[in-house]
Amino acid sequence: MSKSSGLPRLLIGSEGGESRELDERDMRNISGHYGEDEEESERQIVVGICSMMKKSKSKPMTEILERLCKFEYITVDIFPEEVILNEPVEKWPLCDCLISFHSKGFPLDKAVNYAKLRNPLLINDLNMQYFIQDRREVYRILQEEGIDLPRYAVLNRDPDRPEECNLVESEDHVEVNGEVFHKPFVEKPVSAEDHNVYIYYPTSAGGGSQRLFRKIGSRSSVYSPESTVRKTGSYIYEEFMPTDGTDVKVYTVGPDYAHAEARKSPALDGKVERDSEGKEIRYPVMLTAMEKLVARKVCLAFKQTVCGFDLLRANGHSFVCDVNGFSFVKNSMKYYDDCAKVLGNMVMRELAPQFHIPWSIPMEAEDIPIVPTTSGTMMELRCVIAVIRHGDRTPKQKMKMEVRNALFFDLFEKYGGYKNGKLKLKKPKQLQEVLDIARQLLAELVLHNDCEIEEKKSKLEQLKTVLEMYGHFSGINRKVQLTYMPNGQPKASSEEEDVLKEGPSLLLVLKWGGELTPAGRVQAEELGRAFRCMYPGGQGDYAGFPGCGLLRLHSTYRHDLKIYASDEGRVQMTAAAFAKGLLALEGELTPILVQMVKSANMNGLLDSDSDSLTDCQQRVKARLHEIMQKKLDFSEEDYNKLAPTGSPSLVNSMEVIVNPVRTCDRVHTLIKSLTCQICKRLEDPKSADLQLYHSETLELMLQRWSKLERDFRMKNGRYDISKIPDIYDCVKYDTQHNSSLDLEDTLELFRLSRALADIIIPQEYGITKAEKLDIASAYCLPLVKKIQLDLQRTHEDEAVNKLHPLYSRGVMSPGRHVRTRLYFTSESHVHSLLNIFRYGGLLDEQKDEQWKQAIDYLSAVTELNYMTQIVIMLYEDNNKDPSSEERFHVELHFSPGVKGCKDEDNAPMGFGFRPASSENHEKQTDPGSLEDLSQDEPDRAALTEPINIQRKSPLIRSRKAGSMEALSESNTSSRGLAYRIFPSSSRQSPEIKPSGLGFEGCSLVPSIYPLETLHNSLSLKQVDEFLTTLCKNGSETQFKRLKSLSAMFETHSQPSIDVDNQETPMSTPVQNQPAAQSLWYTSSPPSTVSSAGPSSPSVAGPASSNFRFNSE
Repeated sequence: MSKSSGLPRLLIGSEGGESRELDERDMRNISGHYGEDEEESERQIVVGICSMMKKSKSKPMTEILERLCKFEYITVDIFPEEVILNEPVEKWPLCDCLISFHSKGFPLDKAVNYAKLRNPLLINDLNMQYFIQDRREVYRILQEEGIDLPRYAVLNRDPDRPEECNLVESEDHVEVNGEVFHKPFVEKPVSAEDHNVYIYYPTSAGGGSQRLFRKIGSRSSVYSPESTVRKTGSYIYEEFMPTDGTDVKVYTVGPDYAHAEARKSPALDGKVERDSEGKEIRYPVMLTAMEKLVARKVCLAFKQTVCGFDLLRANGHSFVCDVNGFSFVKNSMKYYDDCAKVLGNMVMRELAPQFHIPWSIPMEAEDIPIVPTTSGTMMELRCVIAVIRHGDRTPKQKMKMEVRNALFFDLFEKYGGYKNGKLKLKKPKQLQEVLDIARQLLAELVLHNDCEIEEKKSKLEQLKTVLEMYGHFSGINRKVQLTYMPNGQPKASSEEEDVLKEGPSLLLVLKWGGELTPAGRVQAEELGRAFRCMYPGGQGDYAGFPGCGLLRLHSTYRHDLKIYASDEGRVQMTAAAFAKGLLALEGELTPILVQMVKSANMNGLLDSDSDSLTDCQQRVKARLHEIMQKKLDFSEEDYNKLAPTGSPSLVNSMEVIVNPVRTCDRVHTLIKSLTCQICKRLEDPKSADLQLYHSETLELMLQRWSKLERDFRMKNGRYDISKIPDIYDCVKYDTQHNSSLDLEDTLELFRLSRALADIIIPQEYGITKAEKLDIASAYCLPLVKKIQLDLQRTHEDEAVNKLHPLYSRGVMSPGRHVRTRLYFTSESHVHSLLNIFRYGGLLDEQKDEQWKQAIDYLSAVTELNYMTQIVIMLYEDNNKDPSSEERFHVELHFSPGVKGCKDEDNAPMGFGFRPASSENHEKQTDPGSLEDLSQDEPDRAALTEPINIQRKSPLIRSRKAGSMEALSESNTSSRGLAYRIFPSSSRQSPEIKPSGLGFEGCSLVPSIYPLETLHNSLSLKQVDEFLTTLCKNGSETQFKRLKSLSAMFETHSQPSIDVDNQETPMSTPVQNQPAAQSLWYTSSPPSTVSSAGPSSPSVAGPASSNFRFNSE
């Protein structure tokens, strides 16, 4: 375009129907020219904009139209809203090409009539916009096009007779037209204009629903305790897709261009993330080849050149869940440039020949695929794997009883117990059935005292009492297990009668308690918040760099995060609270649990059946029982028998105990004293309404201790040492949370039971090294295999989410992605995994000084407390040869979790990260991390990030509690991980007391021990070979064990572990279509889209057991 020809014309309709031309001032910020530099023809192509004024004058529309006018032969005319609403279509302005789209209040019928009258080139088809307003039609079209969408069913209701519909609602599922949807499921109004979408959660996750709506201020959804579906109106019910808390919005401009952005899912906590200008934070992401194909299909199927739709990335696959029609990206200059260029080229390609305008297709590609590469001299963090024990809980309680009544056998059969001889009942409906049986049997006992009911009355009463607690079932705090015994119970336990009966029976195990406490939630959330600092730039406000740090990493889809938890409620809630802290979420834990936490209970990944012990464990327990029943002082032989590994923590505990039976006598006396004191308190009128921690009453506390008093000393006068962990559990809980009662001798009971527990608990997992390894592999072989797979999968980039480099302004390294796998589990898995690393032969401590120091430190750790962490971090050195052993570097870290009572003085210190080192003035760059974190002020997180923990519990935080401290160490290996989670004891505020009650009976939350580096110069090859050998040996042992078991029933075979996850290449030719006036019969030259995405696993329902170890 020559300068003399003047500026192109952008005509903006005024309210009076006149048009004005944009002057030079309006165009001063536009740079660059589109189209050919030719003499202006007399004839201009007029592009008409027919929409509501709010849309026509929006910032994105203005930005794009200004750029469109840079085309020499294009003029834009915006139809005035008054004309659109009030004038007949014959009086509407003329145009050659029409951009028209529906929004609230827009007369779509008139626009359709205008298009028939004037026959302009349509950028977005108008008739299809009727379909876009109805979600049923949208889903029908998507299905016809073969586009993946969530499994769904439509419920159509007659407004006059809403009750006449094909809907059956149950507690944890709905049945729509015969199709069952288990919670969580989504309920969407059929009208696309109605944004009140509800997500319903299962009772096992806390129930209730998340109510989504059009953004109001900083909220896009709210949690509601309401669990029943809406009873009026027509809805689509669909399966909930676990997307790890992020949605992808895709914007097409024609079939060959798609821009994608990630934003936080509105269902997660309902808080809209906004930037400093108040705009919702979104990050451009790269679409996979399969997703680009989906974008093309959506654009062509709905005949909308400019079209927005929503993608859910779940289970390694992408599903379309909504098509919005005409929509633009906000705040992306690159997108504005691209959109105007694509639209301008389309208009010119279609209309230039008709008007004899000289124009040729520019040869540049419209969407250049750029594969980002990462380089640098420092190591790049590639993978973080953490195995974490759950947070602080109420004492676990258990009752066993042998049952023979036909009602129990009927229940066992009803829920498929005979399939493998075991049954676990957790659902409210199931627990209600057990309660009904208990009530029925007790009623019969009252009526007929001599009736043939073999179940003990006291046990049935306890079963009834526990199941009636809380007034409702939530599925998280109680469970009943039934195990089939063909010849009755083999031998009487401490709780059972000594009379053996013949014939088959069921062992009923009732478990209750063990709920995550408010303190446990705070611990998990705080640890999650601190854990961010494991990641590059994680300290403070992204360490002063725009675009670094975990939160940005996650929001931009460069963070490949999966969180797994065992099926225990306390473990799942710990995982949800941790995710809340890690990703700075707000609100209830239930929505976070449902969307972020995967339950891996189907294949034994994180669950263990503690009631079915291995032969080795049975032998170990019998030996422990024998040694601990001696009425003599421990001899040299006992030390060798009980602590063959010479572990200092064991030896110290044995020195405290001296004589095991005498110590047990003392413990039993102290428990009796405690129950007497509680009884006296109960008789005191002042204590009548005393509320203990977590809403416990004195009666419940008395029940807890009385049961332990009865069970600890058996009828034969010997002690049941299996109760020692329970005694320690209870006294630890009361010392921490109920210290305001000032009960006498609790500290002595704590000291003695702890010394006993410090022997019993770790040694139950094996006494000799061989036993420890054997038991450990029985517990966590699937987890070890999964960890090995996680480490191997890290350097495969294709299936990993990456950020689009062209659009990522302010993001310093768009190519970087980090794989995070978090496994939340119970004590047994943590003990077992640690034993595998300690005794499995990873390194020779005689030859490796750092490993020797690590083993010495681990041997001094007495307890793997709540929130214990085992962390593996994998780094890549991009300067090393890809085949070199030095390319990938592994670090192993450990924290024994929460600080116990009276721990400050004798806590073992790890090597390499003493608090004094933070004062070290030699600041060295840590080659094991991406940036020199010590350059940044470690206090920034505490200053920039408001932490509202004080509202929830009286946790008195030290200045640095919200961040990690960046430390460097000169007297040990400089490659150590320079992080410390939570303030060390020397830094705590003087106001912190070890225990005591806060408001609402919430006790102070103990801090967590910092992570200590066990080793930081392992190669990936080393670790991989170690894990391979371990899995091979473990599998052989398990095979022999399975072979030796008599096949009473058809047992569940071990789930196959699929490590291949092969990608299935697809090639989809797109047909070239005949030309016509509408854009929908013409496209760019024929193109073949070849795509290779991960093979799509069939989407199973919530109860599916198809858990496969692929790229998950």
